[in-house]
Amino acid sequence: MDSTKGESMSTLRKVPELSLRSYTHGSKEEQETFISNLFEGIKDYGFIILKDHNVPTEKLDQAYNKVEEFFTLPVDKKNNYILENGNFQRGYTPFGKEHAKNAEVSDLKEFWHVGRELDKDHALNSQYPKNIWPDEDVKDFKNTFSELYEKLDETSAILLQALGKALEVEEDYFANMIKDGNSILRLLHYPPIPEGSDPRCVRAAEHEDINLITILVAATATGLELKDRDGTWLPVETAANNLIVDAGDMLQRITNGKIPATTHRVVNPNDGTNDHRYSMPYFCHPHPNAVLECIPSCEGDGVKWPPINSHEFLMERLRAIGLS
Repeated sequence: MDSTKGESMSTLRKVPELSLRSYTHGSKEEQETFISNLFEGIKDYGFIILKDHNVPTEKLDQAYNKVEEFFTLPVDKKNNYILENGNFQRGYTPFGKEHAKNAEVSDLKEFWHVGRELDKDHALNSQYPKNIWPDEDVKDFKNTFSELYEKLDETSAILLQALGKALEVEEDYFANMIKDGNSILRLLHYPPIPEGSDPRCVRAAEHEDINLITILVAATATGLELKDRDGTWLPVETAANNLIVDAGDMLQRITNGKIPATTHRVVNPNDGTNDHRYSMPYFCHPHPNAVLECIPSCEGDGVKWPPINSHEFLMERLRAIGLS
């Protein structure tokens, strides 16, 4: 049973909303307030909402138009963009392929992955799968999502820099960790719930993200919920062009659990509409050679997890959710 049943929506806690511009263009006092609110918000709720950010509205609108255009293609067309090796780290992943860790049934979604592009002589080039671009079926797909990837990459660097100040790490700690990182932009489509679906299946079962932080462009329909620290499910809703940020397993690990990974889900529509839902999360990852180890200011009474290579950690988790 949903723990919010029977509870007035007005009594639920609300995810804090912060202005990114107050950090990038504000006074020293405004910057310090942003740093404090970011740290407390992501530690307390696991999520924050970001307004006044650096991603132009027209780029978001264009991206959603392209997302819808791609996912309305026939299934045989979309299947042409599945990576031959089947690891689903780039290109198209069919409906029902991914499942939450330890889940017995698959999620009700399909998606597309865009990753980082590196020069052919870059030391990490051989470790990253090549992007696939369906421009022959969706005009300007590559330009649209390359530009969006770049903007969200920039946003993640700004947020981690601010978070690093609260965690008392070196100025370039996170910058060095995510430089040329294996970050992923996922273009998600949740179609109307198919008739006869297993009643245990939901659009996205409760889970935690693998990475450091996730930046989610507010979706085209409701359904995103986070599990509050007392176990209550809170709806995460905001204006269409705001960004939603949450903490992942890698951030939890290096902060020794001081910033817990946020459990969240996308529930099926229950208002009779059963509409399509589109969203675009950007998963910020370190580069493959980065080591995930406890930040000194977070050691407390003892380190919970030993150091681990970020690529090794990622591969373990991808196998656990059926994507590798």
